[in-house]
Amino acid sequence: MDFITDPFFYAVAIPAVLIAGVSKSGFGGGLGVIAVPLMALAVSPQAAAAIMLPILCLMDVANVWAYRTRWDRRNMLILVPAALVGILVGVLTFSYLSVAAVKLIIAMIAIIFTLDHWLRGNKAGATPKSPTWGKGTILGSLAGFTSFVAHAGGPPVSVFLLPQRMDKSVFVGTTVMFFIVVNYVKLIPYWFLGQFSGANLGTSAVLVPIAIFGTWLGLWAHDKVNVILFYRVCYTLLFMTGVKLLWDAVSLFTAG
Repeated sequence: MDFITDPFFYAVAIPAVLIAGVSKSGFGGGLGVIAVPLMALAVSPQAAAAIMLPILCLMDVANVWAYRTRWDRRNMLILVPAALVGILVGVLTFSYLSVAAVKLIIAMIAIIFTLDHWLRGNKAGATPKSPTWGKGTILGSLAGFTSFVAHAGGPPVSVFLLPQRMDKSVFVGTTVMFFIVVNYVKLIPYWFLGQFSGANLGTSAVLVPIAIFGTWLGLWAHDKVNVILFYRVCYTLLFMTGVKLLWDAVSLFTAG
């Protein structure tokens, strides 16, 4: 079996997969977008994304079982069709995409949304918002598009779901159900675009034990965290994700 042997790659890939596993299963996946940028320190972004996709799909299967009865159908009906359109746009524009621009868009959405929540205070966020088709279509499409490009669909989904202040398990469960659809659909274009080389798939297999441990750790943490702390963690992770993506975007623009 072919796989990457560079020690530096695993020095960044192991924490990347661990963070993704904990974030997806415990807190809705926001910080999981760091995985590809971390791996891209050692391999190309395309290879990093290809290595991560089978791992994400494996995590999704475990998480679907854990949250199989705890997810919101209305949000899925709004988000999933829009996400499929976003994936299609990503496929059609694959050769023309600017990774820096995509990261900048996601970063600004995540940062502005989080700052708005913090500046208004808990009182403004106490009233749950109802999901709307207009906002959901825009953010769902963006989530599908950015997920295809860099597995970075978490922030747009969080921006849509967090204001609803749903039960924490339903929040995570809804993101789980959303991304198992999105990630498995992405397997098809990734395959036809030639992203799954033997070395990439072999490296994914090597990282599977880390993915399993990260998923278990996230499920454990989810059950131990109270609702107030849970939402504080989610907003903090969303903000940290935005800052990281903004840094990546600026670095790419200045390097270019």
